[in-house]
Amino acid sequence: MVSTATLIITVIPLAYLVFALWVGVRSRSAADQSTTEGFVAGDRRIGVLVLFFIMSAANNSAFAFLGGPGFAFDRGAAGFYIITYSAFGFALWYVFGPKVSRLGRKLGYVTQAEFVSDRFDSKWISAIMAIASVTAFIPYLVVQIKGVAFILNEASNGIIPFWLSGLLPFLVIGIYVVTSGMMGVGWSNVLQGIMMVLLAWFLGLYLPFELHGGVEPMFKNIAASDPSHLLVGLPEMSMLQYSSFIVVSALGSIMWPHLFMRAYTADDTATVKKTAAFYPLFQFIIIPILLIGFAGVTVVEPSLLDSPDRILPYLVMSLDMNPLLIGLFFAGALAATMSTADAIVHSSVSVIMRDFYKPLFDPEGEKVNDTFWMKVLVFPTLGVAYYFAMFSSINIVPLQAAAYGAIIQFIPLVVGAMYWPRATKTGALSGLFAGTVVTGIFTFVVPTPLTVHAGFWGLLVTTAVFVIVSLMTKVENPEFAREIIRETRPKLFPTEIGSEDPSVAATDGGTLSDDTEK
Repeated sequence: MVSTATLIITVIPLAYLVFALWVGVRSRSAADQSTTEGFVAGDRRIGVLVLFFIMSAANNSAFAFLGGPGFAFDRGAAGFYIITYSAFGFALWYVFGPKVSRLGRKLGYVTQAEFVSDRFDSKWISAIMAIASVTAFIPYLVVQIKGVAFILNEASNGIIPFWLSGLLPFLVIGIYVVTSGMMGVGWSNVLQGIMMVLLAWFLGLYLPFELHGGVEPMFKNIAASDPSHLLVGLPEMSMLQYSSFIVVSALGSIMWPHLFMRAYTADDTATVKKTAAFYPLFQFIIIPILLIGFAGVTVVEPSLLDSPDRILPYLVMSLDMNPLLIGLFFAGALAATMSTADAIVHSSVSVIMRDFYKPLFDPEGEKVNDTFWMKVLVFPTLGVAYYFAMFSSINIVPLQAAAYGAIIQFIPLVVGAMYWPRATKTGALSGLFAGTVVTGIFTFVVPTPLTVHAGFWGLLVTTAVFVIVSLMTKVENPEFAREIIRETRPKLFPTEIGSEDPSVAATDGGTLSDDTEK
C-alpha cells in the first residue's frame, strides 16, 4: 500500500514535468521554428532576462543538487573551487561574447565552429570541432539522464522504475526542443533557474539550522570533529592540481559550444555584456549547495551512502519534513538537471548538422533542410545517451574528462580568429590536433605530469603548435582575416556596414563586403 506522503512526493515532480512541457511548447511562437536562425538562435531576439537564465541554469546541472553537496560532504573545503571558477569563468564571455554576436548578425553564424572554420576556411576544423563537441555532449547527457532517473526513482520510493524515471523527463525535453527550439530551451531555463535558486537557498539554510542550530555551529562541529575537512590541501588533491582545475574550468567554461553559441541569440551586444556582468550573481547558488553537503559531515556516516552524491536526498528523506517540501526538493533537482540537458540536446543536433554534415557533405546547403533534420535528430540523440545511461557498462567519467579537455583546445583558435591576422589554417588544424591528442594521452594512457589537469597540458601544446606553425605557413586570405577582426569591433556609427541594425544584417555566411572574398 502506497502511503499518502509517497504519493505527494511523487506527484509534485511529475506535475513539474507537465508544467515545464507547457512552458517549453508555449514559447514556440516567439521565433520562426522553420528557419535555422529561428530554431538555433531564437531569431537573435533574446533579451537580458532570458539570456541570463539560459547561461546560468544551463551551466548548473545535476551537479548543482547532487554532485555539489556530495563534493562538500566527501572532500570538504576543496569544493570551494566551484565558486572560484564560476565567478570568473564568464569574464572571457564579456570580451568574446559581443564580438561573436556581431559576427553572427553579419554572417549568419549560429554555431561556434561556423565562425572558427569560416575564419580559417577549413571544413576539417569544423568537422573536428563537431566531433569533439558531440563527444563531450554525450557523456554530459548520460550524467543528466542518470541524475533524473535517480531523482524520480528516489522520489517515488521505487514506484516509478529507474528506466522510466530516466525516460520521462527526456521525453519532455525532446518534445519542447523539437517544437520550440531555442525559445523552448530559453523559457524553460527561466522556470528552472528560479526553482533552483529558491530551493537551494531554502535547503542550504534549513539543513544546517535543523541539524546543527545554524551555519556557524555547523562549522564549529566540523572543526572539532575533523579539522582537515576545512582545509583545501588534501593528500588526494595537491594545491597544484587544485589550481589547475580552477584554471581549466574557468577558461573552458565559455568554450562549451552550448554556452558559446548563446552569444548569437542576443538581441544586441549590450545584452551579452549585461548577461556576463550579472552571471556571477547566479553563482551564489553554489554557497547553499555546499552548505548542504557540510551539514551532513558530522551527522551521516559515509558508509551509509552508496555514493557521496546521495547526501542531499538522504538528509531530506531521513528528516521529518513535510512531504510537500520534499516533493519540491525533487522538483528542484529535476529543474537543475533538465536546464542543462535541454541546452545540450539542442546544441548537439545543431552541431551535427551545421558543423559536421553541412561542411563535409552539403557545403552549398542545397541537399537537405538543416532545420528539419535537426528536429529529426533530437530523439535519436537522446536515445544514444539513454542507452549509455541505462544499459552500457562503459565508464563515462574518463571520457567526460577527456572531452572537457578537448573542448578547451578551442581557446587558441577562437582568440587567434578574433585578434591575430597572422593565424593560419595549417596552424589551427595542427594545434587543435596536437592538443587533443596530448589531452587524450594524459587522460587514458599515462598519468598527467605533476597531477595537473590533462586539458591544461593539451592547451599549452595547442597554443605552442598553433603559433609556431602559423608563423611558418602562409595566411590563405589575409584580407578576410583582417576584415574579421575589424568586424568584431564595435561600430562608431550604427549605419556602417556591419552595424548591429538587423535590417542590414546578412542572413547567411560567406562574405563581409561586396569586394572581399575569402
